[in-house]
Amino acid sequence: MILSKILKNTFLVLIFGLVVSACATKKTTTPAKMDSQIQGDVYVGTDTVGELAKGVPDRVFFATNESILTTKSRDTLRKQAAWLRENTNVNVVIEGHADERGTREYNLALGERRANAAKDYLMTYGISADRISVISYGKERPVDPGSNPLSWSKNRRSVTVKAN
Repeated sequence: MILSKILKNTFLVLIFGLVVSACATKKTTTPAKMDSQIQGDVYVGTDTVGELAKGVPDRVFFATNESILTTKSRDTLRKQAAWLRENTNVNVVIEGHADERGTREYNLALGERRANAAKDYLMTYGISADRISVISYGKERPVDPGSNPLSWSKNRRSVTVKAN
């Protein structure tokens, strides 16, 4: 009886230790676009509006848990709209992203709201909805894998990329 209780307690301590150590492990996910960089507000990566049009930022940033466009974001999107009006053969995908905090489901929904906010704003400047699609990556593709306020602010974004 006493031996059974000792074994049970030992087992519980081992399980608890494994759980605690698993929670303490530093997250080391590699961002999908680690080969790219941010230069100012322009994402230097594959097929972004920033690469297609010199001086046209390809991303807008958001506050925590928000999908409301800031004044700076609206200015960036007006530049994108002007470029898209001049380049009618280009279709784009607006990627919505979130930082690592929150559940996967919450961040996918938030990323979609952010991408749709950017799409809606481009449409108010005459860009056809047929030329814009949206996708949410939630927290799955951080541009900065850090776990601090600066990293989170870089990851709360929407990015306009050329559609294939």
